[in-house]
Amino acid sequence: MGKFIVFLGDGMADYPVPELGNRTPLQVAQKPTIDRIARLGRCGTFITVPEDMPPGSEVANLTVLGYDPRRYYQGRGVIEAASLGVELAPDDVALRCNLICIKDGRIKNHSAGHISTEEAGLLIEEVNKQLSSPLVRFYPGFTYRHLCVVKNGSALVECFPPHDHVGEEATNLLPRAKANEGEATAQLLRELTLRSWEVLPGHAVNLHRTLLGKDPANSLWFWSPGKKPQMPTFQELYGLTGAVISAVDLIKGLGVYAGFDVLNVPGATGLIDTNYEGKADACLGALADHDFVYLHLEAPDEAGHSRDVQQKIKAIEYFDSRLVARVMKGLEEKGIRATVAVLPDHPTPVARGNHVHGAVPVAIYNPDLAPDSVERFDEEAVKAGVLGELHGDQFIRTLLGIK
Repeated sequence: MGKFIVFLGDGMADYPVPELGNRTPLQVAQKPTIDRIARLGRCGTFITVPEDMPPGSEVANLTVLGYDPRRYYQGRGVIEAASLGVELAPDDVALRCNLICIKDGRIKNHSAGHISTEEAGLLIEEVNKQLSSPLVRFYPGFTYRHLCVVKNGSALVECFPPHDHVGEEATNLLPRAKANEGEATAQLLRELTLRSWEVLPGHAVNLHRTLLGKDPANSLWFWSPGKKPQMPTFQELYGLTGAVISAVDLIKGLGVYAGFDVLNVPGATGLIDTNYEGKADACLGALADHDFVYLHLEAPDEAGHSRDVQQKIKAIEYFDSRLVARVMKGLEEKGIRATVAVLPDHPTPVARGNHVHGAVPVAIYNPDLAPDSVERFDEEAVKAGVLGELHGDQFIRTLLGIK
């Protein structure tokens, strides 16, 4: 079947931006390698998130990998638990637990100013001392992204992703029950959030951050509850061995459930300062003993959340020049014949700063297939491609050449 690579630029898709002459960051960015993949390949659009499901990376990346999110989506927390090596019992509920900044009663940002992993670890350690119990445990993750596990909990709780509610009143967004069964868990999470407002602001880490003019991590924020899913591996579904390369626990956790080897790259940060070259080299190395590599870059999404259009353009350009180009050159030098795809998982418009529903552009280059007429990779250009609009597992089946 050959070798396969997915270049996933998280949140790259966008809306036309007035200050860019009503063009999108993808239309403005200089990305000759990605455009070449579109020119040599076949293009189209892809609905990665059904309209009735939340437009998060967890749902979108499940779809990209060919898994039905309606069947396998159980919340973001359980996926990140897999990445962190946290074993979940059947009655455990895992939730994503952000460290965020609240100012004047409103969510200022979803990341406490992109707090460092070291600082965050000290805060989660304090949270465990003060707030954990036989029923509740906190696990440190990466930068602002952490995990909370509630024993004998219910996943029937409505939570609100903080990146989708920046600027809104925090008390209006506390967890609430979806049904009577979820009331006890919702009440527990509300209490933990309010108690974190007492525990976190006075911690030495936050006092020091405030002194330096940085945002304090003055609140825990719970979202995306779920229980452990039962998923077939990618090899069981498609007969291929796989590897995943990402700085983000969510994507690593999806890889664990898919049966991939998770390759950790030193200096991979999830931000624009990530180790692009290291990721590219890890991808090339993985092809020696894996059929499929899922190469994920978070930086465009974080720029979208920060509503920073110039940084989003720069992230796309670095993705192209420092990661995709290096892999493509390596394939040529090593004589590796591979089918490659480029796509975002969802749009993250800089004008809004959150994930939205909508089609994303996709390009698939299979050296054995004739190209279509598309010359560039962006939201509009790909609409002229022969792939049309893909849904469900159509992308992965098209990539792998499965009828």
